[in-house]
Amino acid sequence: MTHEVVEICAGAGGQAIGLERAGFQHALAVEIDSYACATLRQNRPGWKVAEGDAADRQLWTPADYEGVALLAGGVPCPPFSIAGKQLGASDERDLFAWAVELAVNEVKPRALLLENVRGLSMPRFAAYRQHVLDRLAVAGYVGDWRLLHASDFGVAQLRPRFVLVALREEDAPYFRWPEPDTTRLTVGEVLRDLMGANGWPHVDDWVQLANDIAPTLVGGSKKHGGADLGPTRAKRAWRELGVDALGVADEAPRPESPHPNVKLPKLTVQMVARLQGWDDAGGWQLAGRKTAQYRQVGNAFPPPLAEAVGRSVMRALEHVGQPHDMPELASPSLHDPVYRVLKEADDYLTPAAILRKLTVPYDSIKLERRVAHLSKDFVIELKETKAGPAYKLGEFRAFIGQDNHGRHEAFAHRAGRSRIS
Repeated sequence: MTHEVVEICAGAGGQAIGLERAGFQHALAVEIDSYACATLRQNRPGWKVAEGDAADRQLWTPADYEGVALLAGGVPCPPFSIAGKQLGASDERDLFAWAVELAVNEVKPRALLLENVRGLSMPRFAAYRQHVLDRLAVAGYVGDWRLLHASDFGVAQLRPRFVLVALREEDAPYFRWPEPDTTRLTVGEVLRDLMGANGWPHVDDWVQLANDIAPTLVGGSKKHGGADLGPTRAKRAWRELGVDALGVADEAPRPESPHPNVKLPKLTVQMVARLQGWDDAGGWQLAGRKTAQYRQVGNAFPPPLAEAVGRSVMRALEHVGQPHDMPELASPSLHDPVYRVLKEADDYLTPAAILRKLTVPYDSIKLERRVAHLSKDFVIELKETKAGPAYKLGEFRAFIGQDNHGRHEAFAHRAGRSRIS
C-alpha cells in the first residue's frame, strides 16, 4: 500500500529524505525559499514542488489532498526560539497553529507530524501546546509531544527538536516513539575523511580535538549576513572542538595549512551537511552558492531523526505490533492548568476563584505571571468586579488562515517576506 505525504515548509529536503527512507512517497512539497525549491527539483525531478507561501490559497489547494496518509512540516521556528522574543501566537511568522487547523479542517490526514525548536517545549508555551492537543482531540486525533535529540539518532550534533505527532484514534494505539541509539558519534569521527581530503597532515591531531558531538547548527536565518556557525556561546563550543566558527570554508585544509594549534580549520558546507545527518552516498546536491547552501542546511530537520520518527508513524499506519494506550502528556510542566481553568469557565473569574479551582500549587504572583504569558497567545478579557479584576479566556491570537490577520500585511512587503520566511 502506498503512503503519501504532503510536506509544508519542506526546506531543502532534510525531513523529505528521512520520510522517503521511512517509506513515504511525496504527493507535494511546499516551500517558500527559491534555492531550497531548486534543490528539491534537481534531486527529485518527479516530485511536485509548489514554490511560495504555504498559506497562500493561490499556490495550492489543500482539499485536493484530503485523506493523505501524512501531513508533515518544519514550520518557522522564530516564534518559539529561545534566542528570539518568543512571541508565539503573536508573531506573524507562526504557522504552527495554522498547520494544525489545515490538518483538522481540510487535509484530514491519517497522521500529522510537525517539528520545531526546543523553545516550544518551555513552560511559556504550555497553553499553546494544550490548545493544539484540544483542537486535535475535537477532530478525532490523539496527539503527543516529545523532545528528541538528533544525537540520539546517529547525528554528531545536539540539535534538540520538539516534535508533535498526531494520529487518528484507530491508528494512535500503534504509535511508539523511536528508541534512542546508544552510539554517540563525534565530530572528528564523522568528518575525518572530509577534513583530510586534500592531504592535510594534521588531520589526526584535529580528530583528537574534535572528540565530542557538535553544538546545534544555526545560521539558517536570512537575517544573518553570511554563513557562520552561530552566536558567541556556540562559537566557543566550536572552538573547543577545534573549529573556527567565524565562517564556512570553500574547501578542506590543504597540505600546507597550519596545525590546528596554530590556526583552527573552518568547516565546508559538505562537512556541515554531514553533521546535519546528510549521507554523502545519497548524492543529494544543494542549489545555489555557499551562503544559500549553508542556510538550507542550517534550517534542516536531520534526515536520520526524520527517518526514525517517520518509521514510527509508518508502523502505526500499518498497525504493526501490539496496540497500547497513547494518552496525552499529563505532566504539569508541559501543560497549563490556568489555561484549563479559564477554558472551562463559563464566565469571568477573579484571581481568587482561579486559585481555588487549581489542583496544583499556585500563588497570586505566579498566577499573575501565567496570565501575562497567556495574554501573548490568547486574548484575555478583563472585567472589573466588586471583588476586583476578573479574567476570561478569549480567542487564540495565532494565524489560522484569517483574512484579517496581521500576517497578510507583513507578508505584502518585501521586508515582511524576509522576516516571515
